[in-house]
Amino acid sequence: MKKALKIYGEVLRLVRRLPKDSQPYYAKYARENFVNYREVEANDDKALHDLFLRAYNHSLWVLNKYSVDESAADKLKKICSD
Repeated sequence: MKKALKIYGEVLRLVRRLPKDSQPYYAKYARENFVNYREVEANDDKALHDLFLRAYNHSLWVLNKYSVDESAADKLKKICSD
């Protein structure tokens, strides 16, 4: 759970790098996704790893869409891979 909260916080930090008019949409989207998957078993390492990898990959996609440097997601990558 602690790792998921760190990832969520980092995703929200990345959302702040997006254009102002896009931030509310992606902040809400991130929250909804984390809420939807809160029922995943904490001891299911494979499922959690897949979800964390999905969060990272989707974050990269959004950053690229708005021409934000991918290196902004380096911290998220580190958290997801730990």
